[in-house]
Amino acid sequence: QVQLVESGGGSVQAGGSLRLSCAASGFTFSKSRMAWFRQTPGWEREGIATISNSGATITYGDSVLGRFTISRDNAKNTITLQMNSLKPEDTGVYYCAKFRGGIYPYLRSDDYEDWGQGTQVTVSP
Repeated sequence: QVQLVESGGGSVQAGGSLRLSCAASGFTFSKSRMAWFRQTPGWEREGIATISNSGATITYGDSVLGRFTISRDNAKNTITLQMNSLKPEDTGVYYCAKFRGGIYPYLRSDDYEDWGQGTQVTVSP
């Protein structure tokens, strides 16, 4: 039922920008907190940013604070991640996820129950 489809990944040089999108279906999107996670080989899945159902409450992971911006459009059932000032360490597969339940800062991967297929982001030095 739940479907999450990420897009917008690609290759960019350090200092560049990318915008990721996630299209959601199969659930009441406007009632669900959503998040972006990143998977890098050798590291656990990292919470990048999360946004409340209305968009009013946002939390960012420390590694991206000040560089990335999460937003949502409940009329379009989408969330986006604007990534600026990209660094090589931002390289990884970025996943969109649907919140199940948990506590602030809402960036634990096991608090999310549905995941997209991921989109690859590669940042070269």
